[in-house]
Amino acid sequence: MSREVSLGVLQMWQALTEAVSRRPANPEVTLVFTDLVGFSTWSLQAGDAAALSLLRQVARAVEPPLLDAGGHIVKRMGDGLMAVFRDPLVAVRAVLEAKEALRTVQVDGYTPRMRVGIHTGRPQRLAADWLGVDVNIAARVMERATKGGIMVSSSTLDLIPQSELDALGIAAKRVRKPVFAHKSAGIPADLAIYRLKTLKELTATDDTAETNSQP
Repeated sequence: MSREVSLGVLQMWQALTEAVSRRPANPEVTLVFTDLVGFSTWSLQAGDAAALSLLRQVARAVEPPLLDAGGHIVKRMGDGLMAVFRDPLVAVRAVLEAKEALRTVQVDGYTPRMRVGIHTGRPQRLAADWLGVDVNIAARVMERATKGGIMVSSSTLDLIPQSELDALGIAAKRVRKPVFAHKSAGIPADLAIYRLKTLKELTATDDTAETNSQP
């Protein structure tokens, strides 16, 4: 059975379950995807030993803040990972701590930059993995952080009070381009993505459009 067919079956099962029980079939969780910007290019030049050393140091720096905050690492994927949290604010705090910890990592003069995508939804849990439209959205949100940094979907941002963002010293700026080039089944029509930026970063120009911190 192909992945597309499997996801289609899962979505049909979820819709049927929700229709019968009149409540969501899956719990709401916040998904986090990460990877390292430019890692593949650097690793080809640096060699396997340096690349492996870097990945080990990155794991030691990034994973503890996620786990200590109650996050669960679903899987590790080369230079990145997928994690799941029960609370979107906790997820954002943990990611900020992980990125700060990453500043201490350096191998052969190379300092890694991590990009992060965060999205909240109701994916389907299958054994130790999570599947469904929301997982695909979270991965796409991360991909939009081409220069590094933290991207969040509007589904996540809507659940975080502005006062909490202020307390963390960050603001959200909306990204101009949509998450998906074409409309797809299961993708909310009003889905948007935002770049989380520190007050210092806000003074620099980037590829985002100014908006209020939350829609």
